[in-house]
Amino acid sequence: MLTIIGCGNLNRCDDGVGVIVAQRLQRHLAENPQDNVRVFDCGTGGIDVMFQARGSTSLIIIDASNSGSEPGAVYKVPGEVLEELPEASYTLHDFRWHHAIAAGRKIFKQDFPNQVTVYLIEAENLDFGLELSLPVKRAVDTVTAEILQAIYP
Repeated sequence: MLTIIGCGNLNRCDDGVGVIVAQRLQRHLAENPQDNVRVFDCGTGGIDVMFQARGSTSLIIIDASNSGSEPGAVYKVPGEVLEELPEASYTLHDFRWHHAIAAGRKIFKQDFPNQVTVYLIEAENLDFGLELSLPVKRAVDTVTAEILQAIYP
């Protein structure tokens, strides 16, 4: 089973890019069903990522990045490079998807995906708003097409 998870906040311009990709894939799969693929919008909740990924063999996460790189740049990164256990905290707001990868492996063991790929799309604008910037819109097309090729080889 392949699980695809889009992360981000649709109310913060380019931060919603992972959710936008997930929504596109959900619409495509509604018209072209695949029994072995699930797509979720997990917003900003890392704990949701951990539980939705459980039971899958492969996991793809899509999210915005803010590294100072060229806006719209796409980075495809193996999950193990980005995973880290969370520091002690009293709130789930601090538990992000990179924590979900590490915690999911530790908690669910063999019932958590071995193969994890993360697509990070460099944001141009993280202000409040509903529109993606032009470079990030182009990246949505690129990442969606690449993931569809993985679904339909």
